[in-house]
Amino acid sequence: MKKIVLSFILLGTIFTSCTISDNDTITVLPPATGEITGTFTENKTFEFGNYTLKGIVKVAAGVTVTFEAGSTITCNKTTGDNAFVVLNGGKLIVNGTSSQPVIFTEASGIPGSWGGIIMYGDAPIHGAGGLTSLMSEDGNVQQYGGNNPLHNGGSLKYVRVEYAGSKLADGTKENNGFTFYSCGSETILDHLVSYKGADDGYEFFGGTVSMTNAISYGNYDDAFDWQDGWQGQNNSNWYGYQVTKGNYGMEIEASGQNNDYWPKVTNITLKRAAGCTPEVVGDVQVDAFQFKKEGNGDFSNIIIDGYKNYSEGAVVYPANVVKIQDATTNTNQVNGSKIKLTNITYTNTDNEIGAPLNASFSILFPVGQFTTGSTATGALLTTGSWATVGSVNLIQ
Repeated sequence: MKKIVLSFILLGTIFTSCTISDNDTITVLPPATGEITGTFTENKTFEFGNYTLKGIVKVAAGVTVTFEAGSTITCNKTTGDNAFVVLNGGKLIVNGTSSQPVIFTEASGIPGSWGGIIMYGDAPIHGAGGLTSLMSEDGNVQQYGGNNPLHNGGSLKYVRVEYAGSKLADGTKENNGFTFYSCGSETILDHLVSYKGADDGYEFFGGTVSMTNAISYGNYDDAFDWQDGWQGQNNSNWYGYQVTKGNYGMEIEASGQNNDYWPKVTNITLKRAAGCTPEVVGDVQVDAFQFKKEGNGDFSNIIIDGYKNYSEGAVVYPANVVKIQDATTNTNQVNGSKIKLTNITYTNTDNEIGAPLNASFSILFPVGQFTTGSTATGALLTTGSWATVGSVNLIQ
């Protein structure tokens, strides 16, 4: 006689096929539970489970914290500031899968309710004034920047962060879904989702880390943002969709440092839904790509859709595939062939290239540095549980 004891019925997702003899007993344990708080000073692995995160949780230098596939980590803004922070020298390993992603979320479901995932490293930065080390602006007051381009902060695979974007402590800036301070190229960022946060989906502060297969959905500020000389070279399949509030698809700057390094990103989709408004009245930012403060980069195979002119009162703000925000960036980066956007297909977008209203400079990309056509594919992503919230497929 077969005897099967089920403590938790998820066999359809756990087993694809099995053979059970008459006397076998199978016990499927329920998800683990527990509270995650304080600073980790020893290695810790969290098995598949539903956990509560409370406070600003930190992973100390020399320590590795691991989450197994399918886990959900929930915080609650009523308990105060919450965030998951990986300090320089610490590692976060998240072993999500397409069918069982690891989800970091907040109980209220309101954008801007917690600080998201924040990681610090010691890879090179190029800050304003040529500084190679800075203090973070996120409320954690951590130094970032260094001489280790191979910094390894761990491996984030199939991770979703929801409803982030709050300030922490006396931070001068809201945090993002994912924030990477001078992280290095040995850090793995793959199949990430930043969902409905109150600031950027992703922000890089210098460093050499790259990111593949990333979705920014419904974030109030920019889908993707960086500064301090971020120069990741192996980025691909970035998908940004701004649905209710949203500013730039990508905000690109180099902290005022004219430079001969820049990031490279291939396979990009930036979409803006009809009716999406700027985050703040009077601060209109409605372009797909915005370059300022010597920002540059090499971008290819790009789909742009839905970036329409926006009116406030009698003023019409042009929406562009590319905006060059200041004359210095135009002179050094555009004219210097340090900004390259190729194989762009754009629809539902009113203008190709523009500057701020009343700008006194003209923009002319050198031959081959800005090309459009009809063959771009944009981000090439596979749908699945990792990219689905409720019944909504985030890849639209």
